[in-house]
Amino acid sequence: MEQSFMQSAMAMGAQSKKGFSRSIAVERKNLITVCRFSVKTLLEKYTAEPIDDSSEEFINFAAILEHILSHRFKGSGSWFDGQRSFWDFIRLACSKVPNNCISSIENMENINSSRAKGRAWLRVALMEKRLSEYIATALRDSRTTRRFYDEGAIMLREEATVLTGMLIGLGAIDFSFCLKGEALDGKSEAVIDYTPYLKFTQSYDYLSDDEDGQSVDSSNSDDSVEHPYIPLVTDEESWRNKCRKMEQRFKIINAQKGYLEELVRLRESQLKKVEMENKKLTAGLEELQLQSQKEKRELENIILELQEQLMNLHFHSDQCEKTNKWPGNMLMFHVDVSMKRIGIPFKND
Repeated sequence: MEQSFMQSAMAMGAQSKKGFSRSIAVERKNLITVCRFSVKTLLEKYTAEPIDDSSEEFINFAAILEHILSHRFKGSGSWFDGQRSFWDFIRLACSKVPNNCISSIENMENINSSRAKGRAWLRVALMEKRLSEYIATALRDSRTTRRFYDEGAIMLREEATVLTGMLIGLGAIDFSFCLKGEALDGKSEAVIDYTPYLKFTQSYDYLSDDEDGQSVDSSNSDDSVEHPYIPLVTDEESWRNKCRKMEQRFKIINAQKGYLEELVRLRESQLKKVEMENKKLTAGLEELQLQSQKEKRELENIILELQEQLMNLHFHSDQCEKTNKWPGNMLMFHVDVSMKRIGIPFKND
C-alpha cells in the first residue's frame, strides 16, 4: 500500500515537473514571437519622423522587452538588497560595453527605482542604436547571467541569440525620448497588448517569394482557388495604396541596409586598428627579443672572461705561495678591470 502510494506520488511529481517545463517553454515561445511582431510593427510604422513615447507601437515593444528581460528573473538577492529588476543585471553585465551609458543612468537624479532605471536604459540604448550590442555583450557574461536568472529563462536559452538578431534592425529607426514622466516612474507594471497581433493577417504586401510563386501557379491552373489573404485590387486608389506601402517598405529596408553597411564599416575600421596595434606589439616584442639575446651574449662573454681571469689569479696565487710573494698590484689590476666590465666602480686605496 505504502509502495503504491509512493509510486503514484512520484508519477504525479514527474507529471507536474513536465507540465511546469512546458509552461516555461510556451512562455519563451510566446514572448519571442510577439517581440518579432512588435519589431516588425515598429519598422512598418517608421517613416522619417523619430518614434517617441507617444507611439503605441513603442509602448508595447518596451513592455514586451521588459517581460523578456524579466523572464525567470531571480528577484531580490537578500533582505537588504530590496526588490531588484533586470537593470541590476544589465548594470553589471554591460559594464564592459565601450562608451556605455550605465554610469549616466545611475547618476540620473529624477530616477530612483531599479525598474525606472531599466526603462531609462532601454530608451537610451535605442537612441544610441546599440540595444542589440548591449544585450549581446550581457549574454557573453554567462556567469553573471546565471547569477540573475533561473533555469529556463529566455536569457539562458538559444532564444536570447534570436532576440539580439531581431533587435539589430531597430538601428535603422530614429528614436527620441524624454527621460521623465509616468513611463519611467517604475511603479506601474508593464502590460503587453496582444490585440494588434491577434488581429494580424497575412497581407499581399508581405507574401514571401515562395508564396508569390504558389499563388501565381494556382491562378494559372484550371481549378485554382483564390488565396484567402490576398485582397482583390479593383480600383486605382487601391493600387496607389499598395504602391505607397511597397515604397515605404523599400525605404525601411534601404535604411536597414545603410545601417548594417555602416556597422560593417565600423567593425572593419576597428579590426584594422587592432591589426595595426598587433603589428606594433609584434615588432616591439621581436625587438626586445633581439636586444635580450644581444645582452645575453655580452653577459656570456663577460662571464667567460671573468672565469679566465679567475683561473689566471689562481695560477698566480699558487706561484706566489711557492715563492712566498703575492703580486698585489697585479691582483688589484685584474679585479679593477673585471668590476669595470660589469659596471661596478672600484677604488684602490
